[in-house]
Amino acid sequence: MTPADIARLVALAAIWGAAFIFMRVAAPVLGPVWTPELRVGIGGLALLAWFRLAGFESGLRAHWRSYLVVGTVGIAAPFALYSFAAMHAPASLLAIVNATAPIFGLAWGALFGIERVTVRKATGLALGVAGVALIARPAGFAESPLLGWAVAAALGACCLYGVVGVLIKRFAGGVTPRGMAVGNQLAAAVVLIPLLPFVPPLAMPSALVIANVLALALLASAVAFVLYFRLIADVGATRALTVTYLIPLFGILWGWLFLGEALPAAALAGGVLILAGTVLVTRG
Repeated sequence: MTPADIARLVALAAIWGAAFIFMRVAAPVLGPVWTPELRVGIGGLALLAWFRLAGFESGLRAHWRSYLVVGTVGIAAPFALYSFAAMHAPASLLAIVNATAPIFGLAWGALFGIERVTVRKATGLALGVAGVALIARPAGFAESPLLGWAVAAALGACCLYGVVGVLIKRFAGGVTPRGMAVGNQLAAAVVLIPLLPFVPPLAMPSALVIANVLALALLASAVAFVLYFRLIADVGATRALTVTYLIPLFGILWGWLFLGEALPAAALAGGVLILAGTVLVTRG
């Protein structure tokens, strides 16, 4: 990896680590549906405009069925679950839980015969489960009585992230990565629209909440996807996946700096186990 590749990798991890901070500020006000709707709606339209200016055809008409499947399962549902989780759990904790996505990917891949489970990968899976068990313990957290449900929602989101690879192989084999970046987000926005009247915002958003929503949409969705697919093109998907190791570090750092969050020792220990398991799964 060149210095430019490393810089993009670190920038991507910093942005995606900050996404949990943005959600932690916006979701308690906007709720679990409006937060992801604004994120994918604004982010998807921004990407669409960018690609149109660059002369890239996103294939919305040709591949709308693929976008609808992957966008619903891989973006709309996980973002809604994470927004609910951000209403009740520290952002830094959610950033740690997010590292379980590759572990779920292994489980789904093995279930559908796409991944071969080696001893090393199975050990990583066991470490990830042990790490989640430590994180899910309520000791040390007094912020919300719904913490357990928040962790469960975040794990549900990661479980859906894990199945995205299977869905892409089955339903979106001929779609370009940049096309998926914009098409999946716009499809997710369409899927979430019918739910908006039933789960309204909890309060009128302040200027700070609006700023965090814009950062979530333009940075964590639009810019981050551009960086991510540039990394895939330059260094390959496997090396680009190492961003998973860095996101929790930035999530903990941003949570401490901007929200004053401090995680108990059990949660940090669980995070170490999850990261160790992720390394074994992705490099096994």
